[in-house]
Amino acid sequence: MANIALLTDLIEPEAKALGLSLVRVRMQGGKSDPTLQVMAERPDTRQLLIDDCAELSRRISDKFDALEAEGKDPVGEDAYRLEVSSPGIDRPLTRLQDFADWEGQEARIRLVEPFEDRKQISGNLMGVEGTKITVDVNKHKIMTIDFSQVADAKLVMTDRLIAATAPLSTEGADEVFYQDTPTDEPDAHEADTEEGQH
Repeated sequence: MANIALLTDLIEPEAKALGLSLVRVRMQGGKSDPTLQVMAERPDTRQLLIDDCAELSRRISDKFDALEAEGKDPVGEDAYRLEVSSPGIDRPLTRLQDFADWEGQEARIRLVEPFEDRKQISGNLMGVEGTKITVDVNKHKIMTIDFSQVADAKLVMTDRLIAATAPLSTEGADEVFYQDTPTDEPDAHEADTEEGQH
């Protein structure tokens, strides 16, 4: 099984070298279709254009190929797909700062363990103090949880969220950049929209 912390440590410098902020690294798809998903964005636009996807994908592939040649395969899969994409509008919230940046927006948060008899909470983000996140939980009450209690979280697509992100360019926002590896052919990247990869 891939070590996500190690992969993140390897990928983050490549993202930073391009002026990008790394949002999330994870393996998905299981044994049948192992996919290393890398999500990144430009801090000023919160988007990732297709050229950004291509360049980050190339840098990651080159780094991982070099490590594999040294017998230090960081992924540990015979074959896997590298997917580089933007977070999208209903983005995952992976960093504590995300909860502060998106204050006022609705989020769905799955907890590590039940808190006040709830394993999942949904509501408007009300801010961050230290490591504490305050949420106005729908049809319930205001709750404060520690960031360490968050298993995963994402924004909920609402008219308010769409309006908040509307000024941003949509160019390349739905693009996902794929790289299958290893391959018998020279590296050839193919860009497709997410919808085209089912």
